Order: sequence, then C-alpha cells, then structure tokens
Amino acid sequence: MNVSFAGKVVFVTGAASGLGRACALEFARCGAKLFLLDVNEAGLAQTKTAAEALGAQCVTHTADVSRKSNCETAVAAAVAHFKRLDALCNVAGIVAIQRVSEVTEAQWERMMAINVNGPFYLCQAALPHLLSTSGSIVNVASNAAIRGQAYTVAYATSKAALMNMTRSLAMEYINQPVRINAVLPGGMNTEMARGASLPEGLELPLINRFMGLRPHSEPEDVARFIVYVASDQSISLHGAALVIDGAASTG
Repeated sequence: MNVSFAGKVVFVTGAASGLGRACALEFARCGAKLFLLDVNEAGLAQTKTAAEALGAQCVTHTADVSRKSNCETAVAAAVAHFKRLDALCNVAGIVAIQRVSEVTEAQWERMMAINVNGPFYLCQAALPHLLSTSGSIVNVASNAAIRGQAYTVAYATSKAALMNMTRSLAMEYINQPVRINAVLPGGMNTEMARGASLPEGLELPLINRFMGLRPHSEPEDVARFIVYVASDQSISLHGAALVIDGAASTG
C-alpha cells in the first residue's frame, strides 16, 4: 500500500532513538516534513541527519514532555515553522521493571508524567491545529495496557491510562475532522528494552508469562504500522487500540 505524507507535517516525540527514530525515518521515506522532539539532543541530531539524507525537511526540539509549558511551546514552534500540523505521534516513554514495594513516589510520578501527562498535554495543544488539517494522533501505548504484568505495575498502569485517554479523546472528537488512535506494541529490539535491568531475586516464570514466544519486533516493523495508522489510508480507524505484539497477549 502506497502511503504518502507529501506536503504534510508530522510531530514525533521520543525521536532520538528506538521506535521514535524508526517512526521519524519511515515518515521521512513517505515524504513528510518532520518536527522531532526528545530530551536527548545528541540522539536527535543523529535522527535529523538520517531523515535529511532521505530528503525530509526536519526541525528538532529538545524538551521534557512532562511539563505542560514545554509541550505547548513545542507545538507552537512546530506550527510557527511549518505553518501547519497534520499528525502527532506520541512515542516518548519510559519503562521500569521493579517490585511494587520498591516503587518510590518520585518513580511513580515520573512514570505518569512522561507516559500519560506528556501525551495529554501534547494532544491538548495540537488538537486545534489538527482539526484544521483533518489530521491524526497516534499514541504509542503497550500491550501491557490490556493485561496484568508482574513487576511492571507503574508502567502497565501508565499505558492503560494512555490507551483509555486515547479512546476517550476519540469519543469526544467523534463528530470532528480528526482521527485519534493508539498502537500497543509488545517487546521490541530497542535501546530502552535492552537497557532495562532486572532486580535480583525476581521470579523469572512471572516475567516469562508476558515475554511472548516469538522474537521481539524490530522497531522499523512497528514504525511502518504507526505510519499507516497516521495516514489517510486508514481513514476508518478512530478510537482504536491496535495490538502489534506477535500474539504475546493472545493466550
């Protein structure tokens, strides 16, 4: 299926690495103009270089999405530069594997701030612009949103909140020209996944229950799916929570 974003502007968070970078490069291949956000300035620069090598116009913006003012400033900067906004992809997120008894107040609040608050603030700021272009929002949740997972209570809770936030936004805007969907990946071969540490003494059979039997997805495979969901090719998708996890959550 031929997906084109020629003449369109796409805002991608978490673009310095992993799935965010893969999304940025796939949108670039489809002709999009890119506004890329992350806290990692060096990683953003690398993504920008790769996207421009594919012919994309690209602007980077370094910010922490946990603050509402940062989100509003970033969206305003994107629109000021490109004069429009056609898609918002909330990819940025954090994960932690730990016993619930050891989750600190600061860790819990940081998980919610990055994984829930940031996407909400960005959606809130972007929606007026997306309505004017009949645009699209894709929120990257996780298959952890739809099942219980030992040792990821904070993460799974945040992703469930993001999934239902997506559905609720979709219902509130059901009569308006914007599409809002969530994508729920399983395990991926990303830097974040490889860097997740396991505390000593965890019950490995409990972890194996949510790891799945097939190999983890490559971020590029998930990125192609996200680009399709964001595109006009998926015009009937609105309020969907789309699982892409190699059946890890099926049985």
